[in-house]
Amino acid sequence: MPELPEVEITARLLDGALGGAQIESALAPGINALKTFDPPLAALEGQRVLAVRRRGKHLIVESDGGLALLIHLMSAGRLQLYDKRAGPRDRTSRLLVRLTAADAIERELRLREFGSKQAAWVKLLRARDLEQEEALLTLGPEAWPDPPSLAELLDAARPLHTLLRDQRVISGIGRSWVDEILWEARLSPYKRGADMDEQEAARLRVAVIETLGAAIAHYEHTIDLPIPDKLPMRLQVHRHQGEPCPRCAATLQAVHFEDYVIAYCPACQTEGRVLKDRRLSRLLR
Repeated sequence: MPELPEVEITARLLDGALGGAQIESALAPGINALKTFDPPLAALEGQRVLAVRRRGKHLIVESDGGLALLIHLMSAGRLQLYDKRAGPRDRTSRLLVRLTAADAIERELRLREFGSKQAAWVKLLRARDLEQEEALLTLGPEAWPDPPSLAELLDAARPLHTLLRDQRVISGIGRSWVDEILWEARLSPYKRGADMDEQEAARLRVAVIETLGAAIAHYEHTIDLPIPDKLPMRLQVHRHQGEPCPRCAATLQAVHFEDYVIAYCPACQTEGRVLKDRRLSRLLR
């Protein structure tokens, strides 16, 4: 799932490549992807790309004509730039924007989505309405590069793993990087916000900044255009259950839910306790 580091590197690479590119046409082969009708996609024709930037997990492509594409990749989307144009059989395409770059090379910006859910979406908005768009209006502070004090943000009633993934609390963190952050901070995924002391809250904030920053720095050296279908995520804990902890060599454990897994180190994060795995509990009934 693309999260803040993946969306950030996408925005950086596309911004560097598309500045000044003229939009020839835009169409949405993915019938479920386009969530707006006014202005129509055809309104982009002839405009130039001003910037590509990120807000939370969203990508924003701004034009010089006062329009902006707001894009959410959801769990399986990629925004990729190609020199060759997509053929009619590219069934992964949800949005196609054909451009002529400043160097006169014809390119195509493609929102592609892998899997069957077709959850990625696009909205074409007037730039003046962008910040009032509900998808952005409800976002909490950015998780990187300078989040506020987490002691002020975290809700007493919920565990850290849930709170850090709540985009209304802090924006940009999802299921992959939350495991890495909590491991780095040596905090249990089930520890509640109100149960943290000041030292733990400060440690968590540092872990958020350093973990996400290191991921972005890693991508700066390993990713180029076009954005690959599968990103080289440098994960030490997430998806590594059953392997030795990189810090203490204890066996990493996991709690399985219907559509995601929490990975953690018992020795580093839960004082040696192995958390109850609901998947196994159901089997033992």
